[in-house]
Amino acid sequence: MFSESILRIKRILLIFGLFSITFYASLAQKAGEKLVKSTSFKQAKVEFGVGGTVTIIGAPVGSIQIKGWGENQIEIEAKIEIQAENENDIAQIASVSGFLIDRDMTHVRVISVGTYDKDYIKRVAKKFPKRLVGLPLRIDYVIKVPAYCDLEVNGGKGEFAIEGVEGSVLIRFLESKARLNVSGGAIDATFGSGEVEVNVLSPSWRGRWLNVGLANGNMRVTLPQNMNAEISMSVLQNGRIENLTSSLRPRRSSDHIGEKSINTKLGNGGASMSFRVGNGNIKIAETIER
Repeated sequence: MFSESILRIKRILLIFGLFSITFYASLAQKAGEKLVKSTSFKQAKVEFGVGGTVTIIGAPVGSIQIKGWGENQIEIEAKIEIQAENENDIAQIASVSGFLIDRDMTHVRVISVGTYDKDYIKRVAKKFPKRLVGLPLRIDYVIKVPAYCDLEVNGGKGEFAIEGVEGSVLIRFLESKARLNVSGGAIDATFGSGEVEVNVLSPSWRGRWLNVGLANGNMRVTLPQNMNAEISMSVLQNGRIENLTSSLRPRRSSDHIGEKSINTKLGNGGASMSFRVGNGNIKIAETIER
């Protein structure tokens, strides 16, 4: 149910707690101030076997790009942007900003940290100046993970992209311009607002399901020709579905093709694919073969 997806979005807010609220409020207050910007980079590699779980907790502001690859390790590249009044302030903020890695035998967690997290600051820098809390901070990630791992991603406000991962994938983003290039796995993705592009790359889904939900915004879904799947689409409130395909049509008495909802089988059927938007439009098209 889409209402369950909305509840999942609210759980992300609990992950960030009041961190994001304080963070954005501070940005608004300091918007008129002249600040110095500093950019730094941080990299890390973690040995990790196929079949484990990777959890990524992004910053309140920042992009996350995930790439699946054939190596048994995780490679993390982070671009960290900090703004403050002077170089000394930037140095203090940089000392508590970035990401931490928590790991055990089967699970690696990449956890973003910064001045927006008051509990973290109290633990690592008890005398940290309060005037520096909430100054602009952005962390952009490019992360490579084993193609057949399980993955959980929690993001705030920023672009998101994923490709080449075919495990069990759970994605939660508050606001994003997102692109999902996918061909298999068990994928559940929920976005609070933004623009979502879903490109299904294989005509036969190599996995159990694909579920994508968007509370507010527009979604574009591109399917390959000769797709085999059970398709379900719906726009719950304002908006409509625009069907640009020739193959999406009723095949059974129970099938339905309309501007608010679509339920039908493509080809020989197969994996379940669900696309839901609360307020906004869904556009579905087919890949053009060249």
